[in-house]
Amino acid sequence: MTFLKRRKTVKGTEEHPKQQEDEQPETKPKTGPLVLKNITFLLGGFLAIFLGLLTSVYLATLHENDLWFSSIQVVEQEISFRTECGLYYSYYKQMLQAPTITQGLKELLYDNKTESRRTINLLKRMNIYQEVVLSILYKMLFIERYLEPVYFYLYTVFGLQALYVTSMYITSWLLSGTWMSGALAAIWYILNRVDTTRVEFTIPLRENWSLPFFALQIMALTYYLKPQLKPTQQWWSFTLIIISTFLFCITWQFNQFILLIQALALFSMDCLDMVPASKVTSLYLVHIASLLLVWILQFNNSMLLGSLVLSFILAALVVRHLQRNLKSGSFFARILKLLLHLIVVFSLAILTNNATKKILGLESDEHIFKFLKAKFGFGATRDFDAKLYLCEDAFGLLPSDTFQRLLNTLILPSYILILVITVVIAIIVAVRNLSCSSAVIQSTSIKEQNMTMLRPDMAYNLLHNVLFGLLALSTMRMKYLWTSHMCVFASAAICSSHLWSLSLKAIRLHSPQWVRVMRFAVPILIFIYLYHEVSLTPLYIIPEKVKTFSSSMLSF
Repeated sequence: MTFLKRRKTVKGTEEHPKQQEDEQPETKPKTGPLVLKNITFLLGGFLAIFLGLLTSVYLATLHENDLWFSSIQVVEQEISFRTECGLYYSYYKQMLQAPTITQGLKELLYDNKTESRRTINLLKRMNIYQEVVLSILYKMLFIERYLEPVYFYLYTVFGLQALYVTSMYITSWLLSGTWMSGALAAIWYILNRVDTTRVEFTIPLRENWSLPFFALQIMALTYYLKPQLKPTQQWWSFTLIIISTFLFCITWQFNQFILLIQALALFSMDCLDMVPASKVTSLYLVHIASLLLVWILQFNNSMLLGSLVLSFILAALVVRHLQRNLKSGSFFARILKLLLHLIVVFSLAILTNNATKKILGLESDEHIFKFLKAKFGFGATRDFDAKLYLCEDAFGLLPSDTFQRLLNTLILPSYILILVITVVIAIIVAVRNLSCSSAVIQSTSIKEQNMTMLRPDMAYNLLHNVLFGLLALSTMRMKYLWTSHMCVFASAAICSSHLWSLSLKAIRLHSPQWVRVMRFAVPILIFIYLYHEVSLTPLYIIPEKVKTFSSSMLSF
């Protein structure tokens, strides 16, 4: 009996926890924060699309008001595309007038109208695949009776500006963690329109087709560089990088120079151990694959093979493979190794580029290097194209009135202050990375601490902004690559809880409440100031529509 009682007791004690577990009520997940997060995400996404479309409609309205575009004849509308803009549009019109798509492509492949007494392949010589695709879409969609060809062209370019602003908005959102920064970036972009875009009066220019895809690539790259991504997230972002980089390259002849600056930013991050080397290698391969694919589509355009970016990427990959102990040793040892690494990479890149050009007999981009040499005082040039660039104001230094306009919207002082803070943080992180050997970093949490101070995505956007800022200061025409990203970087930093936390810790005022207050109070104050400025000075003034435009165009 005693044995049975003990068995019974043991059985009871064994089953008691299970019985208690079964009797416990099911804990329901807290749906409040999740619902709020979803609502915030939907609101931010809706605002991104709305501001993108608003920018598109606003720029289209400016174009209409400036030229009275809908009230003039078709020939006058086409004449309004002056200089190279008219040349690009003429190929779109030529494809539409061809009896078949095949015949239109044949006329572009064997063109004897663009250059006197020469038959050239326009698809090889120029980046006009966008005109070809657009003309094919216009024919396939059967919209001739609803929309004139010129308006289909215009609406496509202005529609790409919606993609441009939406991509900027999301990039700022990704960097800061709040959609308020995206809204501030978009509004700054619109209010600084004179310095952020010129699409309303140079519609067919290649940059107006290409820069929206470049903004999309920066958005995907920013997400790709975020730490601790899931494999699915990493795969989707990398796929978007591939697509956007290719579209950027196929639509602009200056793609190789822009990718070179981007490669330099990635190279700097890799040398300072601010990003995993595997991700840098993957992005290098995207650059190479995109340029080679464009090379194929442009019928073996040898200028792409002789581009400096390809030589630089190949040199960086080869030297990094050979110099495997670059990220080990003491601080001074790593500094010496880094200096040697830089000398070898740049020397090998220049030698590879010169050898490639001699083998292929390339001289098509020599005038650009002669122009740069003469511009920065390294010697005079007698090259006609280089001297023509030197005479153009667009290729001169950035004028001072640009800073005055940026100052009026508060973006310039905000940007300078944030740039100083982030540069100081980047220097601290770089020194700490160089002070630790590879083995120490792997065995301690120093690398994670440095990555927390300056995330790889923020580090890339910092270097991107600095390099393109130097380019804009030296060449006014390239300011549109800098000012638009200035809006993204400044707004993201203003709304970043991480940067506010570091700044408040530096002055010993840190607390979660202060971080939250500063993160949202400062952008709200900027919104109020911008609203006050806009109410005093309207966003655009409808110009007087005068009939003399029609007669002047016809006489021209």
